Amino acid sequence: MSLRPWLGLAPIGLLAALALGGCDNKSAQSQAAPPPPPVTVAQPVKRTVTDWDEFTGRFEAIEEVQVRARVGGFVNSVEFKDGAIVHAGDLLYIIDPRPFEAVVLQAEGQLADARAKGELAKRDLERGLNLVQTSAVSEQVVDQRRQALQAARAAETQAEGTLKAAQLNVEFTHVLAPITGRISRHLVTPGNLVQGSEGGATLLTSIVSLDPIYIYFDVDEATYQRNSKLWFEGRRPSSRDTANPVQVTLTGETKPLHEGKMDFLDNRLDVSTATLRSRAIIPNKDLSVLPGQFGRVRIIGSSPYEALLIPDSAVATDQSRKIVFVVKDDNTVEARAVTLGPLDDGLRVVREGLKAEDHVIVDGLQRARVGAKVTPKMAQAPADSKPAAGDKPAAADKPASGAKP
Repeated sequence: MSLRPWLGLAPIGLLAALALGGCDNKSAQSQAAPPPPPVTVAQPVKRTVTDWDEFTGRFEAIEEVQVRARVGGFVNSVEFKDGAIVHAGDLLYIIDPRPFEAVVLQAEGQLADARAKGELAKRDLERGLNLVQTSAVSEQVVDQRRQALQAARAAETQAEGTLKAAQLNVEFTHVLAPITGRISRHLVTPGNLVQGSEGGATLLTSIVSLDPIYIYFDVDEATYQRNSKLWFEGRRPSSRDTANPVQVTLTGETKPLHEGKMDFLDNRLDVSTATLRSRAIIPNKDLSVLPGQFGRVRIIGSSPYEALLIPDSAVATDQSRKIVFVVKDDNTVEARAVTLGPLDDGLRVVREGLKAEDHVIVDGLQRARVGAKVTPKMAQAPADSKPAAGDKPAAADKPASGAKP
Protein backbone atom coordinates (compact mmCIF):
# COMPACT_ATOMS: atom_id res chain seq x y z
CA MET A 1 0.00 0.00 0.00
CA SER A 2 1.37 3.43 -0.99
CA LEU A 3 1.80 6.22 1.69
CA ARG A 4 1.86 9.12 -0.80
CA PRO A 5 -1.82 10.12 -0.38
CA TRP A 6 -1.48 10.31 3.40
CA LEU A 7 1.67 12.42 3.16
CA GLY A 8 -0.19 14.90 1.00
CA LEU A 9 -2.83 15.44 3.71
CA ALA A 10 -0.35 16.10 6.53
CA PRO A 11 0.28 19.82 5.81
CA ILE A 12 -3.45 20.47 5.64
CA GLY A 13 -4.00 18.94 9.09
CA LEU A 14 -1.13 20.91 10.56
CA LEU A 15 -2.50 24.18 9.23
CA ALA A 16 -5.95 23.42 10.70
CA ALA A 17 -4.46 22.65 14.10
CA LEU A 18 -2.47 25.89 14.08
CA ALA A 19 -5.60 27.88 13.15
CA LEU A 20 -7.62 26.37 16.00
CA GLY A 21 -4.79 27.04 18.42
CA GLY A 22 -4.73 30.71 17.40
CA CYS A 23 -8.48 31.06 18.10
CA ASP A 24 -8.06 29.57 21.56
CA ASN A 25 -5.26 32.02 22.37
CA LYS A 26 -7.40 35.02 21.33
CA SER A 27 -10.34 33.74 23.43
CA ALA A 28 -8.10 33.27 26.46
CA GLN A 29 -6.73 36.79 26.09
CA SER A 30 -10.22 38.28 25.86
CA GLN A 31 -11.34 36.44 29.02
CA ALA A 32 -8.24 37.46 30.96
CA ALA A 33 -8.81 41.21 30.49
CA PRO A 34 -12.51 42.11 31.08
CA PRO A 35 -13.50 45.79 31.13
CA PRO A 36 -13.74 47.57 34.51
CA PRO A 37 -17.14 46.91 36.08
CA PRO A 38 -19.64 49.79 36.10
CA VAL A 39 -20.60 51.41 39.42
CA THR A 40 -22.72 54.39 40.42
CA VAL A 41 -21.07 57.09 42.52
CA ALA A 42 -22.27 60.24 44.25
CA GLN A 43 -20.77 63.08 46.22
CA PRO A 44 -21.86 63.53 49.85
CA VAL A 45 -24.79 65.86 50.34
CA LYS A 46 -24.12 68.83 52.59
CA ARG A 47 -26.96 70.33 54.60
CA THR A 48 -27.94 71.53 58.04
CA VAL A 49 -29.10 68.72 60.31
CA THR A 50 -30.09 68.24 63.92
CA ASP A 51 -29.26 65.12 65.92
CA TRP A 52 -32.14 63.27 67.57
CA ASP A 53 -32.05 60.90 70.53
CA GLU A 54 -34.43 57.93 70.37
CA PHE A 55 -36.15 56.15 73.25
CA THR A 56 -38.97 53.67 73.71
CA GLY A 57 -42.03 55.17 75.38
CA ARG A 58 -45.52 54.21 76.46
CA PHE A 59 -48.64 56.32 76.05
CA GLU A 60 -50.75 57.20 79.08
CA ALA A 61 -53.93 59.20 79.45
CA ILE A 62 -53.70 62.70 80.86
CA GLU A 63 -56.93 62.08 82.79
CA GLU A 64 -58.15 58.69 83.95
CA VAL A 65 -61.18 58.19 86.18
CA GLN A 66 -62.60 55.09 87.82
CA VAL A 67 -66.33 55.66 87.96
CA ARG A 68 -67.74 54.32 91.25
CA ALA A 69 -71.14 54.39 92.88
CA ARG A 70 -71.52 57.17 95.46
CA VAL A 71 -74.75 55.76 96.89
CA GLY A 72 -75.89 52.19 97.39
CA GLY A 73 -78.90 50.68 95.70
CA PHE A 74 -80.13 48.64 92.79
CA VAL A 75 -79.07 49.64 89.28
CA ASN A 76 -82.05 50.60 87.13
CA SER A 77 -80.31 51.13 83.78
CA VAL A 78 -77.02 51.58 81.92
CA GLU A 79 -77.13 54.67 79.68
CA PHE A 80 -73.96 54.36 77.57
CA LYS A 81 -72.52 52.15 74.86
CA ASP A 82 -69.41 50.19 75.78
CA GLY A 83 -66.25 51.75 74.35
CA ALA A 84 -67.96 54.93 73.16
CA ILE A 85 -66.78 58.52 73.47
CA VAL A 86 -68.57 60.26 76.34
CA HIS A 87 -68.53 63.90 77.37
CA ALA A 88 -68.38 65.41 80.83
CA GLY A 89 -71.92 65.43 82.29
CA ASP A 90 -73.27 62.55 80.16
CA LEU A 91 -75.56 60.14 82.03
CA LEU A 92 -73.97 56.73 82.56
CA TYR A 93 -76.01 54.82 85.19
CA ILE A 94 -79.30 55.27 87.01
CA ILE A 95 -79.55 53.80 90.51
CA ASP A 96 -83.03 53.41 92.02
CA PRO A 97 -83.69 56.88 93.53
CA ARG A 98 -86.94 56.15 95.41
CA PRO A 99 -85.42 55.40 98.85
CA PHE A 100 -83.45 58.62 98.69
CA GLU A 101 -86.44 60.64 97.51
CA ALA A 102 -88.31 59.41 100.58
CA VAL A 103 -85.46 60.62 102.79
CA VAL A 104 -85.68 64.01 101.08
CA LEU A 105 -89.37 64.24 102.00
CA GLN A 106 -88.55 63.43 105.62
CA ALA A 107 -85.80 66.04 105.68
CA GLU A 108 -88.12 68.65 104.20
CA GLY A 109 -90.68 67.92 106.96
CA GLN A 110 -88.01 68.22 109.65
CA LEU A 111 -86.85 71.51 108.19
CA ALA A 112 -90.40 72.87 108.13
CA ASP A 113 -90.89 71.82 111.78
CA ALA A 114 -87.59 73.46 112.79
CA ARG A 115 -88.53 76.68 111.02
CA ALA A 116 -91.92 76.76 112.75
CA LYS A 117 -90.34 76.26 116.14
CA GLY A 118 -87.85 78.96 115.37
CA GLU A 119 -90.60 81.39 114.45
CA LEU A 120 -92.46 80.60 117.69
CA ALA A 121 -89.30 81.09 119.75
CA LYS A 122 -88.73 84.43 118.04
CA ARG A 123 -92.23 85.68 118.90
CA ASP A 124 -91.92 84.48 122.52
CA LEU A 125 -88.69 86.42 122.85
CA GLU A 126 -90.23 89.57 121.42
CA ARG A 127 -93.13 89.37 123.87
CA GLY A 128 -90.73 88.76 126.74
CA LEU A 129 -88.70 91.83 125.83
CA ASN A 130 -91.86 93.97 125.92
CA LEU A 131 -93.04 92.56 129.23
CA VAL A 132 -89.71 92.87 131.00
CA GLN A 133 -89.93 96.65 130.61
CA THR A 134 -93.04 96.68 132.82
CA SER A 135 -91.58 94.02 135.13
CA ALA A 136 -94.33 91.62 134.09
CA VAL A 137 -91.69 88.92 133.55
CA SER A 138 -88.26 88.53 135.01
CA GLU A 139 -84.93 88.83 133.23
CA GLN A 140 -84.47 85.10 133.74
CA VAL A 141 -87.52 84.33 131.60
CA VAL A 142 -86.22 86.57 128.85
CA ASP A 143 -82.85 84.76 128.91
CA GLN A 144 -84.59 81.41 128.70
CA ARG A 145 -86.62 82.52 125.67
CA ARG A 146 -83.46 83.92 124.00
CA GLN A 147 -81.76 80.56 124.50
CA ALA A 148 -84.81 78.77 123.10
CA LEU A 149 -84.62 80.93 119.93
CA GLN A 150 -80.93 80.11 119.47
CA ALA A 151 -81.64 76.39 119.87
CA ALA A 152 -84.48 76.64 117.33
CA ARG A 153 -82.21 78.33 114.83
CA ALA A 154 -79.54 75.65 115.35
CA ALA A 155 -82.13 72.94 114.76
CA GLU A 156 -83.22 74.73 111.59
CA THR A 157 -79.64 74.82 110.34
CA GLN A 158 -79.23 71.12 111.11
CA ALA A 159 -82.44 70.32 109.26
CA GLU A 160 -81.22 72.27 106.24
CA GLY A 161 -78.00 70.24 106.20
CA THR A 162 -79.92 66.98 106.42
CA LEU A 163 -82.10 68.06 103.49
CA LYS A 164 -79.07 69.00 101.35
CA ALA A 165 -77.42 65.64 102.07
CA ALA A 166 -80.62 63.82 101.10
CA GLN A 167 -80.88 65.85 97.89
CA LEU A 168 -77.26 65.05 97.05
CA ASN A 169 -77.96 61.33 97.43
CA VAL A 170 -80.85 61.68 94.99
CA GLU A 171 -78.49 63.46 92.60
CA PHE A 172 -75.88 60.72 93.01
CA THR A 173 -78.36 58.10 91.83
CA HIS A 174 -77.76 59.56 88.36
CA VAL A 175 -74.10 58.67 87.71
CA LEU A 176 -72.58 61.25 85.32
CA ALA A 177 -69.33 61.22 83.36
CA PRO A 178 -66.79 63.39 85.20
CA ILE A 179 -64.50 63.89 82.15
CA THR A 180 -64.58 63.67 78.37
CA GLY A 181 -62.96 60.59 76.89
CA ARG A 182 -63.44 56.99 75.85
CA ILE A 183 -65.38 54.84 78.28
CA SER A 184 -64.68 51.19 79.02
CA ARG A 185 -67.31 48.43 79.25
CA HIS A 186 -70.00 48.45 81.92
CA LEU A 187 -69.04 46.30 84.90
CA VAL A 188 -72.50 46.21 86.51
CA THR A 189 -75.72 45.27 84.74
CA PRO A 190 -79.23 46.47 85.65
CA GLY A 191 -80.78 44.73 88.65
CA ASN A 192 -77.56 44.36 90.60
CA LEU A 193 -77.00 45.91 94.00
CA VAL A 194 -74.10 48.33 94.29
CA GLN A 195 -72.43 49.72 97.38
CA GLY A 196 -71.96 53.42 98.00
CA SER A 197 -68.92 55.21 99.36
CA GLU A 198 -69.82 54.30 102.95
CA GLY A 199 -69.39 50.57 102.37
CA GLY A 200 -66.64 50.36 99.73
CA ALA A 201 -67.88 51.94 96.52
CA THR A 202 -68.58 49.56 93.65
CA LEU A 203 -66.55 50.10 90.48
CA LEU A 204 -68.92 50.74 87.59
CA THR A 205 -66.56 51.52 84.67
CA SER A 206 -63.59 53.73 83.78
CA ILE A 207 -62.93 56.65 81.43
CA VAL A 208 -59.65 57.83 79.87
CA SER A 209 -59.03 61.08 78.04
CA LEU A 210 -57.44 60.77 74.59
CA ASP A 211 -56.70 64.22 73.18
CA PRO A 212 -54.04 65.23 73.95
CA ILE A 213 -52.17 62.24 75.36
CA TYR A 214 -48.97 61.72 77.35
CA ILE A 215 -46.04 59.51 76.36
CA TYR A 216 -43.58 58.55 79.10
CA PHE A 217 -40.02 57.42 78.37
CA ASP A 218 -36.78 56.93 80.31
CA VAL A 219 -33.60 58.80 79.37
CA ASP A 220 -30.32 57.03 80.18
CA GLU A 221 -27.75 58.74 82.37
CA ALA A 222 -25.17 59.22 79.59
CA THR A 223 -27.67 61.04 77.37
CA TYR A 224 -28.84 63.16 80.27
CA GLN A 225 -25.26 64.22 81.07
CA ARG A 226 -24.52 65.01 77.42
CA ASN A 227 -27.65 67.13 77.08
CA SER A 228 -26.87 68.90 80.35
CA LYS A 229 -23.40 69.76 79.02
CA LEU A 230 -24.90 71.11 75.79
CA TRP A 231 -27.31 73.22 77.85
CA PHE A 232 -24.49 74.68 79.96
CA GLU A 233 -22.62 75.52 76.74
CA GLY A 234 -25.71 77.19 75.29
CA ARG A 235 -25.96 74.72 72.41
CA ARG A 236 -29.24 73.05 73.35
CA PRO A 237 -32.27 74.31 75.32
CA SER A 238 -33.23 72.35 78.41
CA SER A 239 -36.53 70.49 78.35
CA ARG A 240 -37.18 71.64 81.92
CA ASP A 241 -37.90 75.18 80.84
CA THR A 242 -38.36 74.80 77.06
CA ALA A 243 -41.00 72.77 75.25
CA ASN A 244 -38.49 71.00 72.99
CA PRO A 245 -40.04 69.33 69.94
CA VAL A 246 -40.70 65.59 70.02
CA GLN A 247 -41.44 63.15 67.20
CA VAL A 248 -43.10 59.77 67.74
CA THR A 249 -43.15 56.69 65.52
CA LEU A 250 -45.80 54.08 66.28
CA THR A 251 -45.47 50.33 65.77
CA GLY A 252 -45.74 49.58 62.07
CA GLU A 253 -44.79 53.08 60.95
CA THR A 254 -41.56 53.68 59.04
CA LYS A 255 -41.11 57.34 59.99
CA PRO A 256 -42.36 59.72 62.69
CA LEU A 257 -45.93 60.79 61.97
CA HIS A 258 -46.80 62.33 65.35
CA GLU A 259 -45.32 65.52 66.71
CA GLY A 260 -45.53 67.01 70.18
CA LYS A 261 -43.47 68.78 72.80
CA MET A 262 -41.69 68.02 76.04
CA ASP A 263 -43.82 68.48 79.14
CA PHE A 264 -41.98 67.10 82.18
CA LEU A 265 -38.64 65.83 83.52
CA ASP A 266 -38.45 64.08 86.87
CA ASN A 267 -36.39 65.53 89.73
CA ARG A 268 -34.15 62.47 90.18
CA LEU A 269 -32.74 59.45 88.37
CA ASP A 270 -34.14 56.04 89.16
CA VAL A 271 -31.59 54.35 91.43
CA SER A 272 -32.26 50.89 90.00
CA THR A 273 -32.08 51.75 86.29
CA ALA A 274 -30.06 55.03 86.26
CA THR A 275 -32.67 56.60 83.99
CA LEU A 276 -34.61 59.84 84.16
CA ARG A 277 -38.39 59.61 83.73
CA SER A 278 -39.50 62.06 81.05
CA ARG A 279 -42.82 62.97 79.51
CA ALA A 280 -44.06 64.55 76.30
CA ILE A 281 -47.54 65.65 75.31
CA ILE A 282 -48.81 64.61 71.87
CA PRO A 283 -51.93 65.88 70.03
CA ASN A 284 -54.33 63.04 69.20
CA LYS A 285 -57.07 64.68 67.15
CA ASP A 286 -58.16 61.50 65.40
CA LEU A 287 -58.16 59.56 68.70
CA SER A 288 -56.16 56.80 67.03
CA VAL A 289 -53.58 56.47 69.83
CA LEU A 290 -54.71 54.66 72.97
CA PRO A 291 -53.16 54.58 76.45
CA GLY A 292 -50.84 51.60 76.81
CA GLN A 293 -49.44 51.75 73.26
CA PHE A 294 -45.70 51.82 72.66
CA GLY A 295 -43.91 54.35 70.49
CA ARG A 296 -40.39 55.37 69.47
CA VAL A 297 -39.72 58.86 70.83
CA ARG A 298 -37.26 61.22 69.12
CA ILE A 299 -36.10 64.33 70.95
CA ILE A 300 -33.53 66.84 69.74
CA GLY A 301 -29.99 65.97 70.84
CA SER A 302 -28.04 68.90 69.43
CA SER A 303 -28.26 72.33 67.92
CA PRO A 304 -28.38 72.53 64.08
CA TYR A 305 -25.02 71.98 62.33
CA GLU A 306 -23.61 71.43 58.83
CA ALA A 307 -22.98 67.77 57.98
CA LEU A 308 -22.10 65.45 55.10
CA LEU A 309 -24.68 62.76 54.30
CA ILE A 310 -24.67 59.68 52.08
CA PRO A 311 -27.23 56.95 51.34
CA ASP A 312 -27.28 54.33 54.07
CA SER A 313 -26.95 51.61 51.41
CA ALA A 314 -23.44 52.88 50.61
CA VAL A 315 -22.16 51.83 54.05
CA ALA A 316 -20.55 48.40 54.46
CA THR A 317 -19.34 46.60 57.57
CA ASP A 318 -15.80 45.28 57.98
CA GLN A 319 -15.81 43.40 61.28
CA SER A 320 -16.28 46.18 63.83
CA ARG A 321 -15.67 49.03 61.37
CA LYS A 322 -18.05 50.90 59.10
CA ILE A 323 -16.53 51.57 55.68
CA VAL A 324 -17.47 53.16 52.36
CA PHE A 325 -15.87 52.62 48.97
CA VAL A 326 -14.48 55.74 47.28
CA VAL A 327 -13.45 56.00 43.62
CA LYS A 328 -10.16 57.90 43.30
CA ASP A 329 -9.06 60.07 40.34
CA ASP A 330 -7.50 57.09 38.55
CA ASN A 331 -10.80 55.15 38.86
CA THR A 332 -9.41 52.72 41.44
CA VAL A 333 -11.43 51.79 44.50
CA GLU A 334 -10.37 52.73 48.02
CA ALA A 335 -12.00 51.62 51.29
CA ARG A 336 -12.51 54.38 53.86
CA ALA A 337 -13.31 53.83 57.51
CA VAL A 338 -16.01 56.28 58.58
CA THR A 339 -17.67 57.41 61.78
CA LEU A 340 -21.42 57.55 61.31
CA GLY A 341 -24.14 59.63 62.85
CA PRO A 342 -27.93 59.23 62.79
CA LEU A 343 -30.24 58.98 59.81
CA ASP A 344 -31.66 62.27 58.58
CA ASP A 345 -34.47 62.19 56.03
CA GLY A 346 -33.27 58.87 54.62
CA LEU A 347 -29.55 59.75 54.48
CA ARG A 348 -26.82 58.77 56.93
CA VAL A 349 -24.74 61.47 58.61
CA VAL A 350 -20.96 60.91 58.25
CA ARG A 351 -19.06 62.55 61.09
CA GLU A 352 -15.52 61.52 60.06
CA GLY A 353 -13.76 59.78 57.17
CA LEU A 354 -15.15 61.58 54.10
CA LYS A 355 -14.44 64.80 52.27
CA ALA A 356 -16.92 66.93 50.41
CA GLU A 357 -15.33 66.19 47.01
CA ASP A 358 -15.15 62.37 47.41
CA HIS A 359 -17.03 60.11 45.01
CA VAL A 360 -18.71 57.36 47.03
CA ILE A 361 -19.98 54.16 45.43
CA VAL A 362 -23.73 54.04 46.10
CA ASP A 363 -24.68 51.24 43.70
CA GLY A 364 -22.65 48.25 42.54
CA LEU A 365 -20.77 47.59 45.78
CA GLN A 366 -20.66 43.87 45.00
CA ARG A 367 -18.71 44.59 41.82
CA ALA A 368 -16.11 46.85 43.47
CA ARG A 369 -12.77 45.50 44.65
CA VAL A 370 -10.26 47.52 46.66
CA GLY A 371 -7.38 48.59 44.38
CA ALA A 372 -9.20 47.52 41.18
CA LYS A 373 -10.45 49.88 38.51
CA VAL A 374 -14.13 50.56 37.92
CA THR A 375 -16.19 52.54 35.44
CA PRO A 376 -17.98 55.15 37.56
CA LYS A 377 -21.18 56.95 36.63
CA MET A 378 -22.52 59.90 38.62
CA ALA A 379 -25.88 59.30 40.30
CA GLN A 380 -28.81 61.62 39.81
CA ALA A 381 -28.93 64.02 42.78
CA PRO A 382 -32.24 64.27 44.70
CA ALA A 383 -34.34 67.33 43.90
CA ASP A 384 -34.11 68.72 47.45
CA SER A 385 -30.37 68.18 47.96
CA LYS A 386 -27.16 69.61 46.59
CA PRO A 387 -23.60 68.23 46.28
CA ALA A 388 -21.25 69.13 49.07
CA ALA A 389 -18.57 70.58 46.81
CA GLY A 390 -18.21 72.22 43.41
CA ASP A 391 -19.81 75.23 41.83
CA LYS A 392 -22.13 73.17 39.61
CA PRO A 393 -23.71 69.75 40.13
CA ALA A 394 -22.44 67.03 37.85
CA ALA A 395 -24.70 65.82 35.07
CA ALA A 396 -26.43 62.51 35.60
CA ASP A 397 -24.88 60.90 32.53
CA LYS A 398 -21.40 62.41 32.91
CA PRO A 399 -18.64 60.05 34.15
CA ALA A 400 -16.78 60.86 37.34
CA SER A 401 -13.45 62.64 37.22
CA GLY A 402 -10.86 60.49 35.41
CA ALA A 403 -13.42 58.09 33.96
CA LYS A 404 -13.50 57.25 30.27
CA PRO A 405 -16.80 57.66 28.44
